[in-house]
Amino acid sequence: MTDIQRFETGQRMSQAVVANGFVFLAGQVGEPGTSVTDQTKAILSQIDELLANAGTDKTKIVSAQIWVADMSDFAEMNAVWDAWVPQGHAPARATGESALATPDYKVEIIVTAVL
Repeated sequence: MTDIQRFETGQRMSQAVVANGFVFLAGQVGEPGTSVTDQTKAILSQIDELLANAGTDKTKIVSAQIWVADMSDFAEMNAVWDAWVPQGHAPARATGESALATPDYKVEIIVTAVL
């Protein structure tokens, strides 16, 4: 039987779930209406905190999905991402453009890590 741990669980979703040695994070968003840079920094800080609570860190991220509301913000988001990812620990990653939950969200990031 698989032991499953859930973190910051609500009716609709958990912010993090640990199962079978993996940590799955829900999509993280920043403060609505702020810049792409500020939203990305906030998201990455949230990811750091959630991973720490689950017992791991950003060097153990194996996969990342990034959604930007407008691909013209791709370079701005990447500048923050590139400064945050530890040298030699870049995960597999995909980035796409999508309408997010509200027009005030510019970036959403989903990661999976190992313990």
